[in-house]
Amino acid sequence: MILKSLSAAALVAIASKHTAAFVPQQKGSHQSTRLLNQIDPVQIKKAGAGIPTVSSGGLFVFDPEANGKLQGTHDLQSRILGGAVFELQPPQVTLDVPPSDAIVEDAQHFLEHLDADGNLPLNFAKPQAPAKATVLGRAKLITDDAPGDIEHVILKLPEGFHYVEGQSLSVVPPGVDPKNGRKHKPRLYSIASTRYGDLLDGNTISLCVRRAEFIEPDGTKDPAKQGVCSNFLCDVKAGDEVDVAGPVGKTMLLPEDPNKDIIMIATGTGIAPFRGFLHRLFMENTLAKHMFGGNAWLVLGVPVSGGLLYKEEFDCMQRTSDKLKIDYAISREMTNSIDGGKLYVQHVIAQNGKELFDRLDAGAHVYFCGLKGMMPPILDTLDEVAKSQGCVWSEKLKELKKNNQWHVEVY
Repeated sequence: MILKSLSAAALVAIASKHTAAFVPQQKGSHQSTRLLNQIDPVQIKKAGAGIPTVSSGGLFVFDPEANGKLQGTHDLQSRILGGAVFELQPPQVTLDVPPSDAIVEDAQHFLEHLDADGNLPLNFAKPQAPAKATVLGRAKLITDDAPGDIEHVILKLPEGFHYVEGQSLSVVPPGVDPKNGRKHKPRLYSIASTRYGDLLDGNTISLCVRRAEFIEPDGTKDPAKQGVCSNFLCDVKAGDEVDVAGPVGKTMLLPEDPNKDIIMIATGTGIAPFRGFLHRLFMENTLAKHMFGGNAWLVLGVPVSGGLLYKEEFDCMQRTSDKLKIDYAISREMTNSIDGGKLYVQHVIAQNGKELFDRLDAGAHVYFCGLKGMMPPILDTLDEVAKSQGCVWSEKLKELKKNNQWHVEVY
């Protein structure tokens, strides 16, 4: 563009936020320039040259990405950055009927509304007025050479009693406490099934129960010191009724973002909520399975191989997906590479410290479930790993809790 004036052509400079014109000013035999946006537009007009300008605004008042029809598609930025080579992508269209060449599968979906929009099923029944569940079956989960007794119990719930993965169920054992003559207090158990239940009918719930026993130094068992509720559940038969309350719990839920990794660390029956997680993400034909874009990592600690819980199920999951990693810590059969002693879950963490922290830094959620005695050595190990990674564990833990990446349920 050529601008004519009585004295000389005006120079035009274009900046990122303002268009500025430089107007020559005659002072004797020499010329000087001033920025246009420092001059009254009237003076520009009187000078006979120059372009009055208005600040571009920089999208501060109205942003099409956030407020307009672009709706976060980034088309605006793409146009600016792409310039002449920008190509408008065809809009995504939602169809009521799938295309003729699409592969359509039936999927479990009738309970997906339970946690939609942040809502959760809570307290269908209270411990003071429990609901009646019916035992459908019970099976021992460990071999005879494994210590103790762990049973898988399937209950049929009353109509309308629903839950989601990661929640817990209260069981009120029958009878009264001989110490005070009152009804027994409810015991809380992590739910070991998905919202659809092992029968996929949406009306059942599964529990993983260890029989609590007290063994004297001479090897005899003291019935007076045994767990009232756990022994009741480990002895139930099909058709028996069980008083239940709940569901409760918001701590152990799966991440809202399906692309986040999940890290699950369990000892013994602490595997219960993670069985529900893994069935939902790798076994059941649900939207959650199809949408899961992260990776799952399970660390399970048990004393002997015969005590590995649900191993056949997990083996099947690993055969059908490369998104599941499992590390077993079998304390009486394995040794750790740190001091050569027994292998516990904290040693698995230490041996894979960098991977663990890299995943956490990328937004992974970490879950812990089992006996409360598992946590002190785990926290000590995480402190040591943090030092090796150049960070302070107390600060890292605060960050994880703030971001809702830290989930603990111990008993």
